[in-house]
Amino acid sequence: MITNPILPGFHADPSICRVGDDYYIATSTFEWWPGVRIHHSRDLQNWRHHSYAVTRKSQLDLLGHPDSAGVWAPCLSYAGGQFWLIYTDVRSTFGAFKDTHNYLVTAPSIDGPWSEPIYLNSSGFDPSLFHDDDGRQWLLNQQWIHQPGKHHFNGILLQEYDHEARRLVGPVKNIYAGTPLGVVEGPHLYRRNGWYYLLTAEGGTFYEHAVTLARSRAIDGPYETLPGNPLLTAWQQPTDGLQRSGHASLVQTHNGDWYLAHLCGRPLEWSGPNADKQNGVYEKLHCPLGRETGIQRIHWRDDDWPEIEGGGNAPRLQVAGPGLPEHVFPAEPARDDFDSATLNHHLNSLRVPFDESWISLTERPGWLRLKGRESLMSLFDQSLVARRQQHFNCRVETRLEFAPELFQQMAGLVAYYNTGNHAYLHVSRDVDSGQRVLRLTVNRDSALCEPATPVVLAEGPVDLAVEFRHDRYQFQFAQAHQAGGAWQDIGPALDTAMLSDEAVTRFVDGYARSFGFTGNFIGIACQDLSGQRLAADFDYLSYEARP
Repeated sequence: MITNPILPGFHADPSICRVGDDYYIATSTFEWWPGVRIHHSRDLQNWRHHSYAVTRKSQLDLLGHPDSAGVWAPCLSYAGGQFWLIYTDVRSTFGAFKDTHNYLVTAPSIDGPWSEPIYLNSSGFDPSLFHDDDGRQWLLNQQWIHQPGKHHFNGILLQEYDHEARRLVGPVKNIYAGTPLGVVEGPHLYRRNGWYYLLTAEGGTFYEHAVTLARSRAIDGPYETLPGNPLLTAWQQPTDGLQRSGHASLVQTHNGDWYLAHLCGRPLEWSGPNADKQNGVYEKLHCPLGRETGIQRIHWRDDDWPEIEGGGNAPRLQVAGPGLPEHVFPAEPARDDFDSATLNHHLNSLRVPFDESWISLTERPGWLRLKGRESLMSLFDQSLVARRQQHFNCRVETRLEFAPELFQQMAGLVAYYNTGNHAYLHVSRDVDSGQRVLRLTVNRDSALCEPATPVVLAEGPVDLAVEFRHDRYQFQFAQAHQAGGAWQDIGPALDTAMLSDEAVTRFVDGYARSFGFTGNFIGIACQDLSGQRLAADFDYLSYEARP
């Protein structure tokens, strides 16, 4: 049996692809660097992070992008002996406009090297490349309309792609307007038994999310929607704990079975002090691990329509596997001692690549050095290194050596959803006394508060930790030469709701005016708001799942 989610933690908008005995899933990375996260499996049950496809600034420049912009909904495919990857770079998200630039990169292997990008169009997001049996290739994407009085999601566009000319050619046709569920997006095309199947997402990416399916004998339509649509949804029905199910892609195994990889979320009850700030159906629910990836087994009926195996359209936590030989990957160590010349592949930065101008593993061997730059609210030059939270119960620890001279110099451990929502345990100087202190600050909806009295620290290293327990998380600290190095709580236990999509999404007249699409990250950071770029050294970073 396969247990969902197969990719826990922030892994949104899965695009699944099979090459021989190997299965790959590409997911959205938004403002996090590197771009387009790729996972690998050989049995659809056991998965491991394999690589990133967008690793050079010439492929993607995220500097200044707003929260939850950047890489949306990549599409990974294999044809003609090479991999093809389409992705959107969303550069604005506020108001009626979306600046959505779509690009194509290719590679001879999933390990790369991935090419420089080919620009395709900017008419909408969620692009997808379909390789037809006759050798022709077609681009699909959602069309965005900014005009007042129009529904922004204006159908699915189709246009031919000429690989030799490296550009789109021929007419653009709107082939599918969607259903009354609305918000049609995330298109993928498949061909089976003479039918073209158009798989889309509808309902928006929150709890009404759904997978819609339509088919046609001709690639440009007209398309008939699945009777009894949607194919998959968790909206207003009991599930095994998987909600927000939608945005999917299909894969056929090499033994003939079919599976649907899909976006999902696992909500917790929101009982924190700001629970009344929720909107409508989202009241008292939140997904601190973000939008994850699940998988469902597909059964094809005699009328050539698919359905979720077992009937109905609700996602299941336990799914029958394809009967392939089990392929278990080696367990990864919980602790990174920064002894390698390269960073752990689970670690990401915000908007900018890792480079020696702000991060180093060699200036002090065995330590990770971060040079202080801009604040955690910056859309530009942050010195932050973090990894996804993938378990409701987990603990993260680090050891910090940092000698600030000014109150504007800070370094420490952060639980980070976005620029406006994060909690930061950090070492700094008190502006009045000049003492070295440990401070806990919480930035909620871009309003900064301090829920704990600063702790005066002796000079020397300090250990920092944060422990997540379901819907709460607690920061701790210890100094090895004081009180036997015992861990001490600092501040109250905080609610994880502020680290979720639901907490940062606001609706006006039914439309999202601000929103979040990512998930919580936990990491280390350093700021120097004076501009002197004072460095902080971190001895290790550990992430341990707890029962």
